[in-house]
Amino acid sequence: MAWIDELLDRTLVLVAHPDDECIAFGGLLQRMREPVVVFATNGSPADPYFWQKHGSREAYAALRRHEALASMSAAGVKDVIFLAELPGGETLVDQELFRNLVPAFDLLADIARRRMTTALLTLAYEGGHPDHDSCSFLAAQLAKLGDLPCWEAPLYHRNHDGSGRFQAFITRSGEEVDVQPTAEEIERKHQMCRAYPSQGDFLGRFQLSLEIMRPQIAYDYSQPPHPGKTNYEIWQWSMTAQQVSAAFSDFLRAAAAQGAGR
Repeated sequence: MAWIDELLDRTLVLVAHPDDECIAFGGLLQRMREPVVVFATNGSPADPYFWQKHGSREAYAALRRHEALASMSAAGVKDVIFLAELPGGETLVDQELFRNLVPAFDLLADIARRRMTTALLTLAYEGGHPDHDSCSFLAAQLAKLGDLPCWEAPLYHRNHDGSGRFQAFITRSGEEVDVQPTAEEIERKHQMCRAYPSQGDFLGRFQLSLEIMRPQIAYDYSQPPHPGKTNYEIWQWSMTAQQVSAAFSDFLRAAAAQGAGR
């Protein structure tokens, strides 16, 4: 299939946190010839709820990094980048990517250029996590900059009644493709997920035999991804969907002004 060829060369796989990659497209990732997997945040939020049993935010971030490398080794991925470790990436921490879009985009544009990226694969704009939504936005801007094909995969979101939904797009475009991992690829996906013991049983909510993706649709990032409350608002995190989409709008206005001034 033509679409599969598009994603099997030098694809930049952009995810927010260690473990996103194995759930969303761990099977397809194993088929890529020269993927570069980029983790956009350090995986360690400010809230002690997430890291206190590990001693410190820094210790938790280091643990998640270690787990990610073990997962990528199981998938055969050799090129792994943690944006938060790069010069200029110090502010790229879990749950705060939408507040730091400019440094993240600058780093991603440099990586894509240096790696001669041929395609992008990222997460859907669905309101599950503000960092996932920020990856969707950043990938869309990177695709425009480099004239690159960009694909997306869903992780989780909330339905209108507030119930959770996993591994399904909010709306279908008609271009969705189901990837059927082989038995061997599914076993490797199990290995990838087992590399993340710090995440407890959360990964068990996903079907490892299910991978669905499509060419990224043209989102209106100036608006929240859907009319109801987002997952992170239901979880009562500090940010709102309006604040996240406002950050996307600010980035686009600044980029347009910069372009007009040239």
